[in-house]
Amino acid sequence: MNKKYILLITFILISIAASLFILNKASASGIITGRVVDSLTLKPVAGAIVVVNDIVTETDKDGMFKIKTSGQKVCVRAHGYLKTEETIITKPLLFSPFVSNSMIIKLTPFKPKALYLSFYGIGSQVLRSSAIKLIEETELNSLVIDIKGDRGMIPYPSSIPLASEIGAQKIITVKDMKGLLKSLKEKGIYTIARIVVFKDNLLAQAKPELAIKAKDGTIWKDRENLSWVDASKKEVWDYNISIAEEAAKLGFDEIQFDYVRFPDSKGIVFSIENTEENRVKAISGFLAEAKKRLIPYNVFVAADIFGYVSWNMNDTQIGQKLENLTHILDYFSPMLYPSGFQFGIPGYRIPVAHPHEIVYLSLKRSQERTKLEPIRFRPWIQAFRDYAFDRRHFTGKEIREQIDAAEKFGSHGWMLWNPRNQYTSEGLKKINS
Repeated sequence: MNKKYILLITFILISIAASLFILNKASASGIITGRVVDSLTLKPVAGAIVVVNDIVTETDKDGMFKIKTSGQKVCVRAHGYLKTEETIITKPLLFSPFVSNSMIIKLTPFKPKALYLSFYGIGSQVLRSSAIKLIEETELNSLVIDIKGDRGMIPYPSSIPLASEIGAQKIITVKDMKGLLKSLKEKGIYTIARIVVFKDNLLAQAKPELAIKAKDGTIWKDRENLSWVDASKKEVWDYNISIAEEAAKLGFDEIQFDYVRFPDSKGIVFSIENTEENRVKAISGFLAEAKKRLIPYNVFVAADIFGYVSWNMNDTQIGQKLENLTHILDYFSPMLYPSGFQFGIPGYRIPVAHPHEIVYLSLKRSQERTKLEPIRFRPWIQAFRDYAFDRRHFTGKEIREQIDAAEKFGSHGWMLWNPRNQYTSEGLKKINS
């Protein structure tokens, strides 16, 4: 064989070997670069969160990111979009001892329009089927599902020892939550895991040292005769964050913490001095720790915010202060039920007569205080009968007024709340209408 060809073949073989060596090395400890873009416009998405293993970075104004780490998967999420995951593929360049591992990652714009299913609602074939049918026929596209309900129960078989120890597994309403989530995903339904945090009668009764106390030292109970746990206790934090991690592993798109606050009652005793500074520190601290531990799971983190928190400059006596949560939460979910504003808001003394104004003005007030984009807010709206003023029914008219207010503001969708899980198509846009 011609010496010239032998040398050429030898060079090619050496180049391939070198490329494969560097490819393996790059996949083990390489530099991953890429660009995140909007799937519809192909415009760059700035500020997207990019995670490889436990390494976190954000995209720059051009949608670019760079991470020096090993890993097989890139997880990406951004406000206003569905999250995504992409496998890292490193490609050897022909006749060259170099590799390319730059990625183009497309995010799909999305605004959740949800309804809520309780601990029992998600397990009821009738209520669940009715909710899914409504999603299929209307503009709805999401479900908020109790993963730890108002009475501390977890609806699926949990691997968390404390859940069984305190009786949170006595009733199982969903035997296969992972399978259920898979079927919802196949229908294109966005899933939000609601976790009731500090209102936890089971944990408080099983472990009195974690409970909020009355002045006489006994375990305090609220108007529903339920006990709460102390929001400053790290054991309480760990239990609820473990539930959130389990929900993320099951496949939920978003974790939403509810009752992430102190009770607003007088005459109660915490393990810390009952001051605004301590209350705010406890609530913000819990949510910051939750966000930190949920990073590897590529889920959005949200919290339900009491309605008057939008208006009050203090912590409303419950530890929730908007300004302290702007760098922690992906989404704020203010509970803007007109019936919940028993004292009205400026200019509107009877809130149930002005559902549009209550929702819109409260969202605007929150935005003005936090300086956040509207997409960072997704309100709860009232889909139940008034209980505070004249007992009026909230029909399609009132529901639509609230929805229109949220959409006029530009929020990241909205969520319908009905504690009985009884919903109709009234006020909702039909598909193709």
